[in-house]
Amino acid sequence: MKSSKDSIGPGYLRSFGRRQSKKLSPARERLMDTLLPKIAVKINTPIRDQFPSNIRELWLEIGFGGGEHLSTQASQNPDIGIVGCEPFIDGVAKLLAQVDGANLQNVRIHGDDARQTFSCIGEGDLDRVFVLFPDPWRKSRHHKRRFIQTQVLDQFSKMLKDGGEFRFASDHMDYVRWTLAHVMRHPDFEWLAESPDDWRVPPEDWVRTRYEEKALGKGDACVYLRFRRKVRV
Repeated sequence: MKSSKDSIGPGYLRSFGRRQSKKLSPARERLMDTLLPKIAVKINTPIRDQFPSNIRELWLEIGFGGGEHLSTQASQNPDIGIVGCEPFIDGVAKLLAQVDGANLQNVRIHGDDARQTFSCIGEGDLDRVFVLFPDPWRKSRHHKRRFIQTQVLDQFSKMLKDGGEFRFASDHMDYVRWTLAHVMRHPDFEWLAESPDDWRVPPEDWVRTRYEEKALGKGDACVYLRFRRKVRV
């Protein structure tokens, strides 16, 4: 993640955490060598030009983990282009296997810090942004490493179209409160909650991640926040 400076320029980008945990299987190594170059995000090319012409919406998932949410959404919505960002190489390889197995044509992958892709996403290009179960960075001195920061929300505001949606989910209540406080202070977003079920129950088109399944299996509560990008004035 980045430093505490407000700029999100390339000089300030920094991702924390592991890049790889174990050696990839030969099959996944081949996908990294052959498939990834074909569907990798091209930072210097407008994102809309990187998808087939029949794509009607663009979604961005930041930190897709094992890729189960992204690949399922892509399979269920073939007319929606989904950009997935994940610096963890094992996660990229897992998603590549799912993309290859289902022959998904509407997925593009960036195997590094998501903020590096912001330059190729134009104003109002995105219909949805997902940040699902990100690393909470529990220690106070590490809170500056949390992905949800005011400067990132500024970028979400620019990239999302009017009425576009930002979805956040976590089982870490301090990060939930952190995110809610940051987004509610931002002038361009409104929280789409009218009752407790709106954050206790996931949306109808929700796809569970393996991390979420693990948290629920331990009896931990999960919170699902949905925010709408206000109409530009």
